[in-house]
Amino acid sequence: MTALNFKGKEFVYNHHLAVPFRPLVPEETKGIGPVALDGNLIVHGDNLHALKALLPLYAGKVDCIFIDPPYNTGNEGWAYSDNVNAPMIREWLESNPIGVEDGLRHDKWCAMMWPRIRLLHEMLSDNGSIWITLDDNEVHHARSMLDEIFGENSFIGQLAWQKRTSRENRAVLSPSFDHILLYSKALKDTWKLRRNLLAPTEGGYANPDKDPRGDWASIPFTAQGFRKDQVYEITTPTGIKHRPPKGRCWGATEPEFERLKSENMVYWPKKGDGKPRIKQFPENAKGLVPMTFWSASEVGTTEESKKKLLEIFSDYEESDLVIHAPKTIALIERIIAIATKSDSIILDSFAGSGTTAHAVLSANERDGGERRFILVEMEDYADRLTAERMRRVIQGYEFKGVQKTELLRQSLSWAKIKKFNKIIHNIDTIENLHAHEYDYVTKEIRDGDLIVTGEKSYIDQMEGLGGKFTYCTLGDAVELDKVLSGETLPPYVGLGAALFHMATNYAFDPAAVREDDFYLGATKSQHVWLIYKADLDWLKSPEAALTLARAKAFAASDTDKHHLVFAPARFVSQKMLAEQNVPVEFVPLPFALYRMDRS
Repeated sequence: MTALNFKGKEFVYNHHLAVPFRPLVPEETKGIGPVALDGNLIVHGDNLHALKALLPLYAGKVDCIFIDPPYNTGNEGWAYSDNVNAPMIREWLESNPIGVEDGLRHDKWCAMMWPRIRLLHEMLSDNGSIWITLDDNEVHHARSMLDEIFGENSFIGQLAWQKRTSRENRAVLSPSFDHILLYSKALKDTWKLRRNLLAPTEGGYANPDKDPRGDWASIPFTAQGFRKDQVYEITTPTGIKHRPPKGRCWGATEPEFERLKSENMVYWPKKGDGKPRIKQFPENAKGLVPMTFWSASEVGTTEESKKKLLEIFSDYEESDLVIHAPKTIALIERIIAIATKSDSIILDSFAGSGTTAHAVLSANERDGGERRFILVEMEDYADRLTAERMRRVIQGYEFKGVQKTELLRQSLSWAKIKKFNKIIHNIDTIENLHAHEYDYVTKEIRDGDLIVTGEKSYIDQMEGLGGKFTYCTLGDAVELDKVLSGETLPPYVGLGAALFHMATNYAFDPAAVREDDFYLGATKSQHVWLIYKADLDWLKSPEAALTLARAKAFAASDTDKHHLVFAPARFVSQKMLAEQNVPVEFVPLPFALYRMDRS
């Protein structure tokens, strides 16, 4: 495999290990519902530090990651500031924000993304998947990076999303799609068994013939290949005779087809003239394998997503909505439909306007699921835009809109333009007849068509989707070497989360903590204890030491497992513990317990 090389790689290769843990600090007034770090989360802070803060709680638990990182077109104005202090790269890090004229902008993008991808990899469950949207600027670098971090065999596919249908005449080539890179911790064949198929008809069920069995969709009554007993003539109710298309046969034998007709399972399109199709009810529908091209007609465009954002924030000035091109709800809902279960956790560490959380709530509302979202946003709009969108979507919101009614559409040709007086007369007539029905009438020429539209402003109320979330910021770094000096004294759970994850590589469960008897939690093979209080005098007292009696008490709680004890001091040697068959291992505080890189 060809490795990705970029300036500064050697300094950021394991930088994610050196990033200090910071506790999540809930701000109760900015969320909805009681504080719950195991529920929906919106975290405001640098996403590298936020991912490290989330890691003790969610390592190996996230089923789906969707991120929309900076595309690095040279116009974003984002800056790389991960505080990598190596003198050799300080100079080029300090040339932020990067611009299109910066010859090192691709190196900087890679240096910014590398430690974040490393942490995101740790967050994924064994069968979890990561979906990354990019354009042509960095997609090739991203694939090389993901190949190196995840492994080439974890590459699932590269998809194309048709993000726009209008033509950009100022461009060399009018960009119409974005890439979506898809990787999984599982190998491709394993992930295939875990992923979901798409609904065969999304929103296509109806009941035009009042079938008592309910809504249905129709599927073709043909099959590939040639089977002699499935090639025969079919006569429609209107008398039209049909044979299978060349190279195909009917989907069943003639007796089977007659049975389907008798059971009212055959639909005749084109008012009875068309080739037969078979009714398919939702409970009998087979799913579809996702394709690598997702059209705008299926999952929407950036223009539609902007309109949705303007609807939700109809009381904001458009300039306040700083998101350049938000992704559509339908796009992320499709990813959720493929990649998650009804109780999965979905993470977006470049949250922007919060479309991912909106899509999660929408999916839950549709199928009754209990999926959870985790959003991370580092910009200052995390509260007023990202979290505010969730408040409105959950509780409902009033929006001001414009209802548009097309009054005239006429294709223009030179012959018609020469008769412009007639065209003007037609427009005047329409305005005279309908102007009183609308606030204003607009005229425009678009794609060679003259379009006259009546527009009427209105105020409506959008019903909320329901749900809760906790809003958090990041606390001071948990720097273990400063604990006993008193410079930093993190709360018990904050310090315990960092120590538990670093020592075990398992996610920390706050519900398992018993602070009164210094218990942090357990893995399959060991229990973890932390003798600690956020009190400098107590930490320096004999009460903070591991004694033989305390070690025996810890071990007695479960004699079948090993016990790991963090403490500022001890009054018993490891040798004595071994001699007395006490399965306890002492780890001193402060202790920089960085796990060895296992990649």
